[in-house]
Amino acid sequence: MDENITLPPNIEDIPPPGLALVEELDKLLLVQLRDGRKIIGTLRSFDQFANLVLSDSKERIIVAEQYAEIPLGLHVVRGENVVLLGELDAAREPPPGLQLVSEAAIKQAQRAEREADKLKGTLRSRFFDFLDDI
Repeated sequence: MDENITLPPNIEDIPPPGLALVEELDKLLLVQLRDGRKIIGTLRSFDQFANLVLSDSKERIIVAEQYAEIPLGLHVVRGENVVLLGELDAAREPPPGLQLVSEAAIKQAQRAEREADKLKGTLRSRFFDFLDDI
């Protein structure tokens, strides 16, 4: 048999649908949502729709090299909003290279970032309008 051929996984090794999250129960997870928010919390429960119940949860907001964590407490996340989830490595918490700031400071940084993005979009559209006129 050729050594470069990989066999498909054994069907018994694949967890049935809905049970894949069982291994994540009582672990600290980072959940990335469809709207870009990042929620950190301990997975306490889930259902067949991948709705999640997180305890001691907090929203982590990152802007440039700064971050803040806003406490949410017990939080329910609708499964259709989950893009990605994974266990956090306690040895790498807090994130290396990032500075913890207050909630007010991170909200101000977020507003400044949104304004800068809006300005870039306006300048970009004016530039393309200029090119269309040529």
